[in-house]
Amino acid sequence: MAKVENKTNLVDRIAWNIVGPVFLLAMIGIYCIYVAATGDPSHMGTPVKAALMQAIWYLISIIAVVFVMQFDAEQLFKVAPYFYGIGLVLLVAVLFLYSRQVAASTGAKSWFKLGPLTFQPSEVMKPAFILMLARVVNKHNQEFEHTIRNDWFLIGKVFAVLIPVAVLLKLQNDFGTMLVFFAVVGGVLLVSGISWKIIIPTYGFVAIVGIVVILLVTTTEGKQFLSHFFKAYQFERINSWLSPSSSTTSGAYQLWQSMQAIGSGQIFGNGFGKISVYVPVRGSDMVYSVIGETFGFVGSVAVILIYLYLIIQMVKITFDTGNAFYSYISTGVIMMILFHVFENIGMSIDLLPLTGIPLPFISQGGSALVGNMAGIGMILSMKFHNKDYMFSTAGDF
Repeated sequence: MAKVENKTNLVDRIAWNIVGPVFLLAMIGIYCIYVAATGDPSHMGTPVKAALMQAIWYLISIIAVVFVMQFDAEQLFKVAPYFYGIGLVLLVAVLFLYSRQVAASTGAKSWFKLGPLTFQPSEVMKPAFILMLARVVNKHNQEFEHTIRNDWFLIGKVFAVLIPVAVLLKLQNDFGTMLVFFAVVGGVLLVSGISWKIIIPTYGFVAIVGIVVILLVTTTEGKQFLSHFFKAYQFERINSWLSPSSSTTSGAYQLWQSMQAIGSGQIFGNGFGKISVYVPVRGSDMVYSVIGETFGFVGSVAVILIYLYLIIQMVKITFDTGNAFYSYISTGVIMMILFHVFENIGMSIDLLPLTGIPLPFISQGGSALVGNMAGIGMILSMKFHNKDYMFSTAGDF
């Protein structure tokens, strides 16, 4: 890896095309949390307190971004196992030290609680997992040619990294977060160079399994079979998804109210800060309903377009760096954000079942915000160090 003279200043080395949309989403998030608290102060405190707490988390997240940006590709490659190991330790620790209060309300043993603050270690595990996954794929591709046998060997290595995380999340009853890790793996494997003779049948099999599961949850016999693998509260979420207007569960009520709020916004919304539909715990899972109610269809689409612009800019930076290791990192971060956006918005409009997946950079929650911003930090590192180092497409280390 050859060092070259750096003739660019600090400002030019920052990817403002990434910072801009993230900052805009952050402002939208603070607005949404403030408005949500006006309609549900019992869960979020006063509007000012709720917005201020989120702003503090943004400041903490900015520190995390600056910290991560200092690592170039070679340094990220070296520290990946350490971050991954720390993440595993936290996932094990939360099984014993989880908040009983939060577990009683959510059904998942996923949160530490320190006074008034809660922390979800699986959220910070996401960028650490992406980093480790990128290392495994990059190292394998440097050492082996792409043959059918070697490609299956790579898949085995990837699942060796995934399985401990998946098992720990299963023990925490956090199925929604587990899906995020599977989505990341699916995206990284697509760009890893694995033969399409493996990719097509494997992904086809996964799609068939998904369709079969959806069919099973619509029948009594299917639900009895799936009860061996899923918890009662997860079936409640599925029932809420299938029939939000007739189900009597709290999840169905939350979903139905979210749909009512979004529908009431119609085309242009009810106006800045004007909400009239009560949605439980609106600042986190159902934060998209604030956008739909106050800014309508136009505002809702505008937020989706901001995410789309952010994804496109991340892809562009990846191509500009021309570094294989960075490409695996960026693919993982992109898949993480895309899955969060698709799942959160989908569950807010009854397109997908409730899973508790937050809307990136907008939903209330410090650990999720830090995790997403750490991912952005790795993306920003690409341009920040691209003028300092000349990388080969193989990664060069």
